[in-house]
Amino acid sequence: MNATTDGGKIDPLLREKILKVLDTHRICTVATLRPDGWPQATTVGYVHVGLAIYFLCALDSQKAANIARDDRVSLTIDHDTADIMAISALSLAGHAHTVEDRAEAERVITAMIAAYADAPAPVPIVRPSPDDIRIFRVTPSVISLLDYSKGFGHTDLVRL
Repeated sequence: MNATTDGGKIDPLLREKILKVLDTHRICTVATLRPDGWPQATTVGYVHVGLAIYFLCALDSQKAANIARDDRVSLTIDHDTADIMAISALSLAGHAHTVEDRAEAERVITAMIAAYADAPAPVPIVRPSPDDIRIFRVTPSVISLLDYSKGFGHTDLVRL
């Protein structure tokens, strides 16, 4: 770990790099805690507004039940690369909260559909209503920016 920022003030260059990773990906792995204490990691699509990350799932999903019991989550956002020194990714921890505001929920659904506008065929699902799905907003508490171009295992840690 090479750099740490505390107190919620992120160095502008680090913020720009974090937002670039968020902007250039569409899926992440979200880890929640199961009732038996074991972590559960699943892949979800996401969109973001600033550092707030949104994902959705089925109303009766295990993720939704896990978050209802314990809102702490961890997320990773990354991609595969043949060059180990080109690894760049985010790992973050935060709290997930259900989006209750209908207008915010509609904006997230619209953004999620727009994120897949380059799909080779129309997305084969009907646009969900906020009543049909659970939408979560993750507010990060800590973000780890991996950037191996700065050296093997280089990480910049940001505490919010």
